[in-house]
Amino acid sequence: MEKFTTLEGVAAPLRQINVDTDFIIPKQYLKTIKRTGLGKGLFSEQRYKDDGSENPDFVLNKPAYRKASILVAGDNFGCGSSREHAPWALADFGIRCVISTAFGDIFYNNCFKNGLLPIRVSPEDLEKLFDDADRGANATLSIDLEKQEIRGPDGGTIKFEIDAFRKHCLLNGLDDIGLTQQKQGKIAGFEKKTAEARPWA
Repeated sequence: MEKFTTLEGVAAPLRQINVDTDFIIPKQYLKTIKRTGLGKGLFSEQRYKDDGSENPDFVLNKPAYRKASILVAGDNFGCGSSREHAPWALADFGIRCVISTAFGDIFYNNCFKNGLLPIRVSPEDLEKLFDDADRGANATLSIDLEKQEIRGPDGGTIKFEIDAFRKHCLLNGLDDIGLTQQKQGKIAGFEKKTAEARPWA
């Protein structure tokens, strides 16, 4: 998993509440277990018209936000079903960080397992970040995970809280497999001891 230390990028404002995982990545894209190629399906019901052409009114289709790496979203982002394809689609599009006041629990956990940083902020701080994001590509946000800070284009700083273990995993690029591999020596030792004690097994 790619490490997350700092991120500086364009923040796209998605002023919608209760954005569920079906909205993030509709069901027709769930046939694959690959993590790549899902970016095209991200928010597809809003990004595209019925004829397949782009909806120019959707935020990620606007020129200023086509390369956004941060999403500033309304309350309760990622609610609904547990599909891991939702963080896969965000990451494949290029989003590395989502900021909201609250997240669906399963989506929140899945983000950390896939190298995305979900940040919870107060409603007041979210409004400030929406204002920053509304300025477009000329106003970038900077995320510093080590310091747990979001820096705006005017130099203002917003602090955020994060679980220490999840922070450690993101900073070091450790998903569940990576965490297991860190214990490879102990696992090998256990297997060797078991094989000696139970050679018939």
